[in-house]
Amino acid sequence: MLARAQAGDHHAFAHLYSLHKRRIYSLCLRMVGNVAEAEDLTQEAFLQLHRKIGTFRGDSAFSTWLHRLSINVVLMHLRKKGLPLMSLDEAMEPSYDDGPGRSFGAPDLSLTGSIDRLALERAVAALPAGYRLIFVLHDVEGFEHNEIAAMLDCSVGNSKSQLHKARLKLRDALRLSLRKGDRR
Repeated sequence: MLARAQAGDHHAFAHLYSLHKRRIYSLCLRMVGNVAEAEDLTQEAFLQLHRKIGTFRGDSAFSTWLHRLSINVVLMHLRKKGLPLMSLDEAMEPSYDDGPGRSFGAPDLSLTGSIDRLALERAVAALPAGYRLIFVLHDVEGFEHNEIAAMLDCSVGNSKSQLHKARLKLRDALRLSLRKGDRR
């Protein structure tokens, strides 16, 4: 299929698109946290793939190469967009808005899992871009550290370190979210 797509077969390319579109969209969405941007970036990633598919040499798995290409598309977008600036003091001691007061009545246990999932999604979205990328690639997408290192052109140790730091930040954010929930 790949060889046919490289030779210009549009049906083969469409098949590659259908095989990989969900994973690329998921990767883009987790990196930017915005549905519309993720859709645009997914489309841009596949446009880049169409332009560059002939350059794939097979040194790595096609999916690894495609993910690296997609990550580059998202990173270029983030560079153009500019990341929000935050002081080091703010990063070390974030301030959180006080939420609404606690309402009386029994908690709705059917929503507990949804609230936990939302808290996790918010915590992941709040991670710095580098930590979020490693976390998503490893813990969400299921890539091994050696694959991530190849995709991001970094060492395996760097990938492990970034994942560890991301998990620590997530743990702290979720702990804080849980405490905020207890006060309501």
